[in-house]
Amino acid sequence: MALLKGTLDVLVLKTLSWTPMHAFEITSWIEEKSSGRLVVEDAALLQALHRMEGRKLVAAEWGVTKNGRRARYYRLTTTGRSYFRAESERLVDHFDALTSVLSARKTAS
Repeated sequence: MALLKGTLDVLVLKTLSWTPMHAFEITSWIEEKSSGRLVVEDAALLQALHRMEGRKLVAAEWGVTKNGRRARYYRLTTTGRSYFRAESERLVDHFDALTSVLSARKTAS
């Protein structure tokens, strides 16, 4: 399933709240935790990481993967952690409201 508009950034920030990761690890973590129901497109992820780096939500540095390849590792900044908390609360509330509406039963009049 494609990601809903506005959710990729918060999903990436959630992923990075555990430990710094490179792009492939981020994608794998999101897809694994969603049991494959969420698919992260490479281009969208790279755009999101670049955007969040510009907003100082994440910081990046070059490192070496377990396979010996060079990769950019992203970590959550203090600003990113604060943004993540606020945005995740907003999204949870929004999805709760959607669930309430979509699961509403017709009442007898």
